[in-house]
Amino acid sequence: MTNTPLWLELARELYSISQAGLAYSKNDFDLERYHRLQQLSAEVLAAQTALSAEEILAAFTAQVGYATPKIDVRGVVFRAGKLLLVQEVTDGRWAIPGGWADLGEAPAAMVEREVREESGLTVRASKLIAVYDANRLQPQEFFSAYKLVFLCEYQNGEPTPSMETPAVDFFDPLALPPLSLFRTNPAMIREALAHLADPQRKTWFD
Repeated sequence: MTNTPLWLELARELYSISQAGLAYSKNDFDLERYHRLQQLSAEVLAAQTALSAEEILAAFTAQVGYATPKIDVRGVVFRAGKLLLVQEVTDGRWAIPGGWADLGEAPAAMVEREVREESGLTVRASKLIAVYDANRLQPQEFFSAYKLVFLCEYQNGEPTPSMETPAVDFFDPLALPPLSLFRTNPAMIREALAHLADPQRKTWFD
């Protein structure tokens, strides 16, 4: 379990209260107060990060309704003992293929599609190996998020880059490139390797 800094806990709580208030309040004076709470949470985050309050507020305004965790799905694929990773165009680092969940699609189908779109490989999701609270991993997300990590069986295809992933390759788990840590944490890879070594291993969850 990761110790969360007090400033991050307070900023999240302020944001959650403001988002719920903006979603349900009908009183103009209350709405003004909730907007101020949202601004205060952004200022707390900006004071502790490299982002500006304006950038954080822009991200906040994309989240509407009652605050609930976002869902990130990731597909672990091994071939000849090597791990599939994709290079992220946003930071140039590498991650297990996946992304934010879409409405109306089953989790297994979603992770299979994400792997196909980001790597060019057709896979079959065979096991849910872990469910992580992303806010207990380092580095920590501003928003509450859960990561669903699936073990996927390689079916066919060859590594093929996409618009979001300029490079795709299989890597020796002992010689991995720099990871895009918000997307793929070393703990996720350790758990994936444990499931590869022990097919009977139970799903890990927070």
